[in-house]
Amino acid sequence: MASTGVLCVNHADGEAGYAHNSAMQRADQNKIKPIIDEAVTGLLKSATHVPSSMVLADLGCSSGPNALGLVSIAVDAVFNRCAALNGQAPPELSVPLNDLPDNDFNDVAKRLVLLQQGTQSLGRVLTGIVPGSFYKRLFPSNSLHLVVSSNSLHWLSQAPEDLKSNRIPLHDQDESLRRARRNMAIQAYRRQFRKDFTLFLNLRAQELVPRGRMVVSMVGSRGCNRMAPVWDIVTFPLNDMASRGVISREMLDRFYVPMHGPSDVELREIIEDEGSFMLNKIQVHEVEKRVAAPNMAARVMRAVFEPMIVHHFGLSGDVMDEFVRTLEQHLTPGSPQHAALHLDDRVSVSAFLTKRF
Repeated sequence: MASTGVLCVNHADGEAGYAHNSAMQRADQNKIKPIIDEAVTGLLKSATHVPSSMVLADLGCSSGPNALGLVSIAVDAVFNRCAALNGQAPPELSVPLNDLPDNDFNDVAKRLVLLQQGTQSLGRVLTGIVPGSFYKRLFPSNSLHLVVSSNSLHWLSQAPEDLKSNRIPLHDQDESLRRARRNMAIQAYRRQFRKDFTLFLNLRAQELVPRGRMVVSMVGSRGCNRMAPVWDIVTFPLNDMASRGVISREMLDRFYVPMHGPSDVELREIIEDEGSFMLNKIQVHEVEKRVAAPNMAARVMRAVFEPMIVHHFGLSGDVMDEFVRTLEQHLTPGSPQHAALHLDDRVSVSAFLTKRF
């Protein structure tokens, strides 16, 4: 995750915790495995291209069972590629994991120890933790060979300042006013995403070695005009709760979700305009319906958004239980809210990039 405010998953051990509600994120990681394999093959074209050491970094690793998902795929890809090159000795691998300081790095550290133990017979794997926002420099210049990131880059450095300063809420109580302001809000989020993702690309270009690779995946949209913004999935149930007096309408009007789901066209334009990378491949992946049942999806949303919501509204656990119940109703196919959210159009967007120089 990215924003430097209160933005971290629910670290609880029980049913509401992220560790028990991350199947969707795991499915997304699995979808980009072939691209990570392709990126590693491009880095290690032949035995003469195998360096003595490589650095494989995951940005926005979070915690729980998926924390090592991407770097494990990348480490396996390196070992498998070297084995395919007539048993070429693999490089010494450094695997730093990044996320915001509020992330549960105790959990991550324990999992990194298991990764080291599991790869002892294959080669040397050194691990590390790098706390901080990926909208800032994190690594030395020309030090990274491969950067991976999944389910993180849709998080912005902040919600659009022009919406906050002009007190334009994400969900006006008056429907006609909400519709009138809708495009204004969406465009503000697109501008913020362009600014943030452009910065992200520029920073990673400084940190990657020449011809280094990057594979990223994030929550996205199909880009159609009727597509609802991703923050609707949170603001719709909160508006329902405000209309019933469960939470403060005044507080809801000041609540902004720092998240934007770009389309593949939007992502391509930003990459090409920034200019540091060649775009090898861009893909749109369907959201796996098996893990998107209303009750499961509602628990996932709680695990992801609860710290942010609780911090802003000062809510208790009972009120968050009501948030889950309300959201589950909204996510049920056939409900008016489900149709308004266009949930069947939800996708993830991935990109495979190569640094130009």
